[in-house]
Amino acid sequence: MEHSAPELFREQFNQHYPTVRRKLLALIRDETTAEDLAQETFLRLYRKPPDNPEAIGAWLHRVLTRLAYDYMDKKARERALNQKQEQSMLAEPQAMQSGEQQALDKDEQEQLRSWLDMLPERDKQMLLLRYEGYSYAEIAEQLQLRQPQVGTMLRRAGERLKRRAQHAESVYSQK
Repeated sequence: MEHSAPELFREQFNQHYPTVRRKLLALIRDETTAEDLAQETFLRLYRKPPDNPEAIGAWLHRVLTRLAYDYMDKKARERALNQKQEQSMLAEPQAMQSGEQQALDKDEQEQLRSWLDMLPERDKQMLLLRYEGYSYAEIAEQLQLRQPQVGTMLRRAGERLKRRAQHAESVYSQK
């Protein structure tokens, strides 16, 4: 008797789901996420099953492991970003400023933003990431560059920004 694809998938799901879920729960230690990743594992099985049906257990283990590690990497990056943001907020105490000083600061920020908007998108992204405290390695990862290129590219982007600002200042002073 020949099994149809949905029946075969149902059998594989019923046989392997408890093991997949248990392994994910051991790796992730979060029941809801383990359930989600188990569903994603079987969705991948349904969409593109392995060539060798006898190796389905190993295939499922490889997929669930990859999904779990991707999830944990994402969470680690989120935690690192949150810590950086918290540290930068603590490092810059919010001093009481006069209304005039706040208006001047806002004007300077708007002026800087307009100069940044004149730059190519990659230059703008690099400068903003560096200003936010990202390391060269993190900037390289974010913008999909090789890390040795980042320093040179940041220096050049800074020079372009400086030229834009000087040009804008010279136009303003001629008025």
